[in-house]
Amino acid sequence: MNILKKIKFKTYIPLLLAIMVFINGLLFIIPVVSRAIEHFSGMETTFHSWKSTLVFLKSFEIPQVMICFLLVFMSMLLPLRNRVAWFFTVALLFTVVVIDLFIIKEHNARTTYAVIVTAALLYNRQSFTYYSLAGGTFFAVVSISSLIVYGMLGTLYIGDQFEPPVHDLPTAFYFAIVCMSTVGFGDIVPHTTEARMFTLTVIISGITVFAASISSIAGPIISNNIKHIFKGRIYKVDRKNHYIIIGANSLALNVYNALIDRGDDVTVICPAGVQHPYPEHADIIEGDPASTSILTLAGAAKAKSIIALSDDDADNTFIILAAKEIAGESTTTMALVNDTENTSKMKRVNPDMIFSLPLLGSELLIRSLDGDVINNDFLNKMFFKDKA
Repeated sequence: MNILKKIKFKTYIPLLLAIMVFINGLLFIIPVVSRAIEHFSGMETTFHSWKSTLVFLKSFEIPQVMICFLLVFMSMLLPLRNRVAWFFTVALLFTVVVIDLFIIKEHNARTTYAVIVTAALLYNRQSFTYYSLAGGTFFAVVSISSLIVYGMLGTLYIGDQFEPPVHDLPTAFYFAIVCMSTVGFGDIVPHTTEARMFTLTVIISGITVFAASISSIAGPIISNNIKHIFKGRIYKVDRKNHYIIIGANSLALNVYNALIDRGDDVTVICPAGVQHPYPEHADIIEGDPASTSILTLAGAAKAKSIIALSDDDADNTFIILAAKEIAGESTTTMALVNDTENTSKMKRVNPDMIFSLPLLGSELLIRSLDGDVINNDFLNKMFFKDKA
């Protein structure tokens, strides 16, 4: 598979899965919306009570609808390969399936489709490796807002089962916030089993959503710092005039050693979970090398050069594209081409330097056999030749 096919594959799979998740959310939402339209069109213009207004909803449709609204929002983040969106999409789909099969005990085509989408997301989990502060913030806002709406609607729906009864929006909002924050003033008390179970769902969801929201926002910021602190490698916060090496192979290690030996500062970026050959004292950042947030953390804007040495040409292409967005004016970008057939394709992303070890080795061998002189001028022409 050539580099263009790999790029298209990595781009299209998350987009296709996002569309599948979006459709899954709509399959649950559309029937409820249709019933709501019919219900409100037949209602009198005078408002009687929230109970009569929400009577078109079945008992377990409130959590289902809120979950599916969340699925629609999560589908907007999946094309960005956001790991947090992937995780919570899988969790939400699993919850929908559990409600259908074990609580409502209703198996239909929507449930089967949700199982298929869940399996597809799990199978393609490696396509979602990107962590971002913007994505985490978006998730936090949407999740907390959805939980508040769920708490208010549920409280109004079973308002007579509380003491004192809850029939107005401000009181429902107050009770939802008190439950989500687990404060529990005790001024509004559920006195039926259904109301108690609903209150428990709000409390448990509140704890989960708040914890997940904090981790999704703070995680991308502090994860690398915590890793280095526990390993005893507190790295420099202000990186500048340094080299960034991306890769965990023998070539990347040799380049790292050569730069360190001549006294240069080097920061290494390795994919998360990949074993690397670098020494313990090395300045290493683990994460997606094609993520602008990881490159920013590595000080790409102030680096002398960003050197992409991954074994995968498609990965090197994504790295150069991301580096071009945030690199400083004086920062050069260099890319390794492992397959010589991809050289012309790598030139399209316009790195400052392209090099291929097979091409370089063959050229050096031929020139040596011909007795040609190999000097700096020759090397400059080999590496920094016209990329047009």
